[in-house]
Amino acid sequence: MRDIVLAAALLASSAAIAQTPPTRPVLQKPAALSLEQQDIRAQLAPRNYTTLAAEIGAKVSRITVKPGQAFKAGQMLVSLDCSLQNAQRARAQAELEGAQKTHAVNKRLQELDAVGKLEYATSEQSTLKARAELDFANATLAKCKISAPFSGRVAEQKAREQQFVQPGQPLLEILDDSSLDLDFIVPSKWLAWLKAGQSFKVAIDENGQSYPARITRLGARIDPVSQSVTVAAVIDGHFPELIAGMSGRVLLAPPAR
Repeated sequence: MRDIVLAAALLASSAAIAQTPPTRPVLQKPAALSLEQQDIRAQLAPRNYTTLAAEIGAKVSRITVKPGQAFKAGQMLVSLDCSLQNAQRARAQAELEGAQKTHAVNKRLQELDAVGKLEYATSEQSTLKARAELDFANATLAKCKISAPFSGRVAEQKAREQQFVQPGQPLLEILDDSSLDLDFIVPSKWLAWLKAGQSFKVAIDENGQSYPARITRLGARIDPVSQSVTVAAVIDGHFPELIAGMSGRVLLAPPAR
């Protein structure tokens, strides 16, 4: 009888243990790194960059540079086929010469009182109108050749030779990589020791090298949520191996106390 009671007690205890859910370990989230503990990242950006676009509708006659190729300020990069615009200029020139001759004759006749004031004024206005038409034709022809606004390199070619382009259509993306900028974010309390003109280094990911840099200006506003501020800097020197778009780690830290 005693053995039966013990066996029943053991069965009940085993059932209770089986019904009790296993305890799960409590996972604690890792503490978020503060901005000071994180790597300060920055990306190299060109000082000047723009997209050259067609200002008139015409066929692309020639593109003198290729992607990645360097150019000088004022160098012609794209020329458009402007045979129609040349013909319009020639017509405007001929109309101006005819209007000038008519006006010269009327002026002489007016001195002799042989022509009316209205006819003389009309010939004068015709001359002014023809000159304006010629100026317009010259301004249009000037848009047939697109020159570089600054020295730099071609980032991307958007059009091809013999392609007809519309006004406003992109032709080339160009950038000036003679001076590379970089922007990054630091804790706002760093403003107590961070100054414009301060030197530091930046480690570039693409080649594993470190380069000198210099702070050019500090942000004008602090982000109230992250308590951070933007810093603008420039690579201090010219390094041909560096190109826009490279990124790296800013080697900058508060001074030791």
